[in-house]
Amino acid sequence: MKKWKLSVSPSPHEWVICVTNNLDIFLNDHASNERKASANALTLVAHYPDRKELVERMIEIAIEELNHFSQVMKILTSRNLTMNPDEKDPYVNRLRKKMNKNDSDQYLLDRLIVGAVIEARGEERFRLLAENLSGHALQPFYAGIAKSEARHYQTFLALAAHYFEPEKVQENLDKWLEFEKELIASLPIRNRLH
Repeated sequence: MKKWKLSVSPSPHEWVICVTNNLDIFLNDHASNERKASANALTLVAHYPDRKELVERMIEIAIEELNHFSQVMKILTSRNLTMNPDEKDPYVNRLRKKMNKNDSDQYLLDRLIVGAVIEARGEERFRLLAENLSGHALQPFYAGIAKSEARHYQTFLALAAHYFEPEKVQENLDKWLEFEKELIASLPIRNRLH
């Protein structure tokens, strides 16, 4: 399996400061994102039941994301916190709005690439957080989550290359990364994953 090079633009240091100063709020958002990631993977399974490889990989991701959700919920409980109701995620919503829903093949490709880009942003931010939590009890947890996100974005891209020509995948990926770079720069810094 080809290893894809996917590098999102670096997050500003102000984001790390904002999150580390408001870790309880971030943990709540993290829990919500893990639950949504699991649900998204299962939605892909439901929408593409005839795509065997996609179904197998998305079930694996859904289970892993649900396990992460469970782990974050245990951390919230240990801190005497309860999960807040979901909030709309402007980052994810803007990415989804840009997908081509008029062409079923392009829509599948967009969904896989956007899944990869979201996971890559998660990997970058969880890794950055782990690097800045040196000595903190949550440091190894976030280092592990970052590695998991990296595996996930590789899976999304491998599936894209399974169903589409690798050159087409790369061309579309480059466009999505440029859009994501502009998007992340346009959003306010919040104590959230995105």
